[in-house]
Amino acid sequence: MSIAPRVEYQTDPSQYHHLKLAFDGPVATLSIDIDENAGLRPGYKLKLNSYDLGVDIELNDALNRIRFEHPEVRTVVVTSAKDKVFCSGANIFMLGVSSHAWKVNFCKFTNETRNGMEDSSRHSGLKFLAAVNGACAGGGYELALACDEILLVDDRSSAVSLPEVPLLGVLPGTGGLTRVTDKRHVRHDLADIFCTTTEGVRGQRAKDWRLVDDVAKPAVFAQRVRERALALAAGSDRPAGVPGVALPPLARTVEADALHYQHVSVVIDRAGRTASFTVRGPSGPQPATPQAIVEAGAAWYPLQLARELDDAILSMRTNELDIGTWLIKTEGDAAAVLGVDATLQAHQDHWLVRETIGLLRRVLSRLDVSSRSLFALVEPGSCFAGTFLELALACDRIYHLALPDDEARAPKITVGEANFGRYPMATGQSRLGRRFYDEAPALEAVRAKAGQALDADAAFALGLATANPDDIDWADEVRIAVEERVSMSPDALTGMEANLRFNGQETMLTRIFGRLTAWQNWIFQRPNAVGEKGALKVYGKGDKAAFDWNRV
Repeated sequence: MSIAPRVEYQTDPSQYHHLKLAFDGPVATLSIDIDENAGLRPGYKLKLNSYDLGVDIELNDALNRIRFEHPEVRTVVVTSAKDKVFCSGANIFMLGVSSHAWKVNFCKFTNETRNGMEDSSRHSGLKFLAAVNGACAGGGYELALACDEILLVDDRSSAVSLPEVPLLGVLPGTGGLTRVTDKRHVRHDLADIFCTTTEGVRGQRAKDWRLVDDVAKPAVFAQRVRERALALAAGSDRPAGVPGVALPPLARTVEADALHYQHVSVVIDRAGRTASFTVRGPSGPQPATPQAIVEAGAAWYPLQLARELDDAILSMRTNELDIGTWLIKTEGDAAAVLGVDATLQAHQDHWLVRETIGLLRRVLSRLDVSSRSLFALVEPGSCFAGTFLELALACDRIYHLALPDDEARAPKITVGEANFGRYPMATGQSRLGRRFYDEAPALEAVRAKAGQALDADAAFALGLATANPDDIDWADEVRIAVEERVSMSPDALTGMEANLRFNGQETMLTRIFGRLTAWQNWIFQRPNAVGEKGALKVYGKGDKAAFDWNRV
């Protein structure tokens, strides 16, 4: 059953309730000014610059507009428009009235948004400076942690804190624990004190403990922020003096059981509890030079495709919780897909191409971490080639139809250069690398066939297909596989899929998604947090939490 009302991830600055954007040459200022009466759902007020999913939808949109519409921006200053408070984090009363699934999906999206900031810093030269000009707690500090640098006002009251454990009986759910250690290298014992103290750490001690990069007195705070923002900008290679690309609303048709975009369609089988995603390849002549790409703007095929697929994934994740199996399909000309890939490769250093590759990278990563069973179906008319092959490689299984007696109709897949690292996963691996555990013989065998159209038998022999049934067995084998999958516990499947999909080296991102999120998911269901006397439930009511003291 769909959640009502439907959550929409499309917005634009004219519709923002909570954020303000200002631009001054290479520096953009993103001010948090949350309207406490504009929560996404009823039942709570967003006091003290606390946020809910609606705030993060605006943040995600604002970041994309800076990336694409303002290429001149090299540093984003994240600060508060309210006096004495930067951000108090996720709204506690919102968490208290939300379902378990809502809390978990909310944390996942906020994680992805913050990870996206670091992705842009790493790959696109867009730097972030948190100008913490007031109390900064919980998810507010986690937002600051996602920035390249943190500057804290030293006014004897402003502090940074992660009070979730002592105050709410839950964890800092959007990477706080992990970034404190893996990114900021806060000493373990100091981190332990910090994460079990409600009042936080302020001033010079916050700097000494590495919780912030620097502190500044109120009289010079604005000047120091400007200096650091310009210093960060000086190290960026984002262009100056070039026009950006406006991101208009996506054309989309929403039906009871379907979503339709120009290049993406999703059709829901409610009885079967599956959704079929069909991603269509490019058609007609495509821009091949930077000038032509910029002239095409948001309608440039790979950019529009990435935006549509992103919206479809987010919409299905949030609004269709009981549709647990996604069938991934493609339609089109593989040569056309590879032609666009060649353009991406040839002009990867152009700012718009680089940002588009970045968006594709983040969308594919969003698919990786979606708590859904993913089966790719390679059928006649498919175009799983290059970037499109990544869609299949992201899946738990790939079924490839064999038509040995009909060469013309036999579906093929084609490995391209894009499959060898253009779109790394959270582990830092390519999806091919993940598939073959980075074992050289297997990868070399695949690379030897790069650029060749591989039928089901050839793909299966290389390990690129899970199964290669012929047309006699295809319908039954796929049907049985899907029906079996749908019949299993979604909780167990989610845990199994996450473990199997991320089998490589652990990174900060996999610790956030694989370890921290799993623990938070569990803790969000424990009576110590959400029982009638749980810390999250009694917060603000004047009651004391009643804990079950058994260690589990």
